[in-house]
Amino acid sequence: MTAQTVRGDDRAHVFHSWSAQGLIDPLPVEGALGSYFWDYDGHRFLDFSSQLVNVNIGHQHPRLVAAIQEQAAKLCTIQPAFANDKRGEAARLISELAPGTLNRVFFTNGGAEANENAIRLARGHTGRPKVLSTYRSYHGGTTTAIAATGDPRRWANEGTAVGLVHFWGPYPYRSPFFSDSAEQETERALKHLRDTIVFEGAGTIAAVLLETVVGTNGILVPPPGYLRGVREICDEFGIVFIADEVMAGFGRCGEWFAVDRWGVTPDLITFAKGVNSGYLPLGGVVISDEIAETFRERPFPGGLTYSGHPLACASAVASIEIFKEEGIVEHARAIGDDVIAPGLAALAAKHPSVGEVRGLGVFWAIELVRDRATREPLVPFNAAGAAAGPMNELAAACKERGLWPFTHFNRVHVAPPCTVTADEVREGLSILDDALSVADKYYAG
Repeated sequence: MTAQTVRGDDRAHVFHSWSAQGLIDPLPVEGALGSYFWDYDGHRFLDFSSQLVNVNIGHQHPRLVAAIQEQAAKLCTIQPAFANDKRGEAARLISELAPGTLNRVFFTNGGAEANENAIRLARGHTGRPKVLSTYRSYHGGTTTAIAATGDPRRWANEGTAVGLVHFWGPYPYRSPFFSDSAEQETERALKHLRDTIVFEGAGTIAAVLLETVVGTNGILVPPPGYLRGVREICDEFGIVFIADEVMAGFGRCGEWFAVDRWGVTPDLITFAKGVNSGYLPLGGVVISDEIAETFRERPFPGGLTYSGHPLACASAVASIEIFKEEGIVEHARAIGDDVIAPGLAALAAKHPSVGEVRGLGVFWAIELVRDRATREPLVPFNAAGAAAGPMNELAAACKERGLWPFTHFNRVHVAPPCTVTADEVREGLSILDDALSVADKYYAG
């Protein structure tokens, strides 16, 4: 195959997600290894986006590839009504990693289906219809998951689901509560959540659905005490607390599950992406004993042909074993603390267009501004076309230098694989250092 053939087939026959089909020209990719991928012309890119923040174990990990090959030779597929060795082992290993009494796993094909079914579990358990989620969020593209989503991708899909209510989560840098400290942000954000529950009617609310660390919409690390406060409010009103860890889980935040950093136990945890680094489609919901008990005698009204697919579950088992044996979670935490954090701080000190850097583990955001005093974003919210020009220029500058960035609105996200080396991080930050001169051109403060 040549780049021309791959591009020709793609443009003639592939319908791409979230895109105007005639305005895109996808890069043909020939291969990948570790923290890098390359095209057919020999251009190599350092993957600072982990594709879609999912290749936590790195590209083409040989042990994970071998585990998939071994399972394929043994048993490629079996329907979910049967017991299967890899399905059961994957569920046990995931349950053992989860906090509290979250001891059962419902497997899905990805994160959207995980959130869809977590909401179904919460509604079935409580008998209530409503679900609360934040405006700065993304929970997936299926009917209920996209309705729960807060970002603009929801707008074109409005009216497809009912009972989804949005509220403001904490965001100290751009506080919707006019807070002047992280502690005040926590206090006011929790009061806002409580007020929303009271005015929506606590007896109508099945669940509060939160990304533990908000991903695409800002890598917003919750301020101290916020998640614990959400847990207490949910307990007070009999509401299910769903932690969406699709992006934040499995090492991304330097923990198996990001909630572990704050010692908080939700009722349901949704996962996907990093559980097997997207080597095969897999997601799921980790379920508390209390909610699982609801469906002991009453059927759960949901199912998927490929729930707990043996190949996908075998890859999850192998991935978890590799993570443990190679200390990947610990490595992600250390590389964030010792290399990424100080490196980004240095960039912030050098470039006036950097308004804030924030994150943990291998999950960071550089927020770009035109004025540090006013915090005016480099580009407007949901900018498109010419309005998005500065960010498009910045992304192009990164790619020209061999770095594949993750950009969203006025931010560059730094999210390399959890296996990234210190030297690779420094290489990427050096490229970002050069590319940020593009953003500095637009600084007016």
